[in-house]
Amino acid sequence: MARSPSPSPSPSPSPALRRAQPADFSEAADTFALLASPTRVWLLWLLAQGDHDVTSLAEAVGATVPTVSQHLAKLRLADLVTARPDGRRQVYRVDDLQVIALVTQAVDHHSDLRRRTAQQEAAPR
Repeated sequence: MARSPSPSPSPSPSPALRRAQPADFSEAADTFALLASPTRVWLLWLLAQGDHDVTSLAEAVGATVPTVSQHLAKLRLADLVTARPDGRRQVYRVDDLQVIALVTQAVDHHSDLRRRTAQQEAAPR
């Protein structure tokens, strides 16, 4: 009588998979909800390049200082950015390398997709 092959053992989950808790998924979803605003993604992308004050960020994204301040306040509450006083102004930064990687990879991905789509459309058929 032929034996059917025994199933191969399941690979053990990576350490990252083992340490994830249900709350981590809920909090990650909250972060993605916060990043559903293109302005907030743009602000994080700019801050990933270096520290900025509210005025320079507002000029860069074409928004008013009060609008950018409100976005930054939400990002601070979520611990995605920090601020330090510099004279009469606040200078903002992203300290978390994972946040920087998340934002820059997402923006780079979509920039690359747009470039490839444009190349495909321009290619002779």
